[in-house]
Amino acid sequence: MIVVAIVGVCVVLAVLAFLVPRISRHPERGTQRSLGAGARAGGKAPGPLGRWLSKPFHTSSRAVGRSGSAGRRTRGRLPF
Repeated sequence: MIVVAIVGVCVVLAVLAFLVPRISRHPERGTQRSLGAGARAGGKAPGPLGRWLSKPFHTSSRAVGRSGSAGRRTRGRLPF
């Protein structure tokens, strides 16, 4: 269920970044901030368990950043 939510957020951010590149940065940063908080909370577990619990949040944060930048990059390549 969480994977579907992250994919949905990435799609929404990519479309938003394509349509309004400047306005898309605020929702992207907010999403990354909340995912960072989850990663920090998961990382407080001891030993390898902390790394395992924080990894999905780091991966999701990276995916959110990539989808936003891809939308802005695509918008920048348009001929008009």
